[in-house]
Amino acid sequence: MKQTASARFTIQSWDEQPYSEGPDQPKLTRAMVAKTYTGDLDGEAHVEYLMMYRGDGTASFVGLERFVGRLGGKSGSFVLQRTGVFEAGQAKESYAVIQGSATGDLRGLTGEGQSSLGHGSEYPFALSYAL
Repeated sequence: MKQTASARFTIQSWDEQPYSEGPDQPKLTRAMVAKTYTGDLDGEAHVEYLMMYRGDGTASFVGLERFVGRLGGKSGSFVLQRTGVFEAGQAKESYAVIQGSATGDLRGLTGEGQSSLGHGSEYPFALSYAL
């Protein structure tokens, strides 16, 4: 039976560097991001995004995020696979727990979610999951 975890996260650091760009080419960047979660998810996470920026300021991105902490009172870690777009000032993404990535009391975790976030200092996060 699926449950829903509700949490909030803050971004502790965002280090983004271009690794490929040129005239008439989209810019490719890599961002290393550190987050802190509170709520039903309580812990820290690190995500590495690869992004492609178009000339109009929109972007597409993929990322892998390792969360370490507690989910629903159980300790462990897991990895989320994230995919999304940035357009009209919103980052719209979907994410899923990668099968076999969970450790500790979270071993066997499955889950997914979606979000649409603007700029801010604290962001909502929801994960529909089964354990």
